[in-house]
Amino acid sequence: MSIETVAILSPGDMGHAVGQLLREHELRVVTCLAGRSQRTRDLSESAGITDVANLNDMVAQSQIILSISVSEMVPSICQEVAAAIKATGADVLFGECNAIAPQVARRMEPIITEAGGRFIDASIVGSPPRNGSSPRFYASGDNTSEFQGLADFGLDVRIAGTDVGQASGIKMCYAAMTKGSSALYSELLMAAEMMGLSDFVKAEFQSSQPAILQRMERGLPGVPAKARRWVSEMEEIKDTFDHLGLTPHLFQGVADMYRMIGSTSMGDETPESRDTERSLEETIRVLADWVQAHPQ
Repeated sequence: MSIETVAILSPGDMGHAVGQLLREHELRVVTCLAGRSQRTRDLSESAGITDVANLNDMVAQSQIILSISVSEMVPSICQEVAAAIKATGADVLFGECNAIAPQVARRMEPIITEAGGRFIDASIVGSPPRNGSSPRFYASGDNTSEFQGLADFGLDVRIAGTDVGQASGIKMCYAAMTKGSSALYSELLMAAEMMGLSDFVKAEFQSSQPAILQRMERGLPGVPAKARRWVSEMEEIKDTFDHLGLTPHLFQGVADMYRMIGSTSMGDETPESRDTERSLEETIRVLADWVQAHPQ
């Protein structure tokens, strides 16, 4: 099947940038913004994504749907898309691209296929597209050859295997390292601040772990803007590891850290509105002050 129109649910930070990249490669990109925030509407408009009246119209007009939202929304999105597929009889490939546990991906597949659609387990690793670049889209399942067609339109598509859950598993392991380490760095620096030891700890990192310190300085000030939507992703990692017989407690703690960070005043930031001038030291000070003002 030739690809002429791709739908994005939802055109947020990652979704709108993916949609813009596809548009730059001559694909028509649509979405349904009913019930979406003003921020999402603005991002979608900036990317030139076409807003259609309702979900049925979006599904009927598309050959591929890319679900790029937050982990906790996956079951409801799949149910809504399945209902639209049934109502329209659309011949569509549904790409579940969110950060979910492999066992969740396997539960979502029959919801789509029993409605008459086709399903692909996909996961996104890397930052939103910028200047023509693409994050890696790992894909697994029965329909990977069809999904691979998006490589002709700028996406870096990598086939992980034939089993639903394999692509999601890659995301779970990778995000466990990147976002798990950011939570660890945040907590240990907050502890140092609360004990009055920040200068000593920072000096030791500068001396023995300079690359880690650079990563902290570069990445941690931007974490609060993403913390709230990372909570459910960390809980998916927790469930993945628990399903494998590994301890779930490590990533329950990481989810708790992001829930706490999202509760501070900085948690109201978005990637567009965050204070890009705020230093690592200022970020940690705000977090430590919040904890001291809200004792458990």
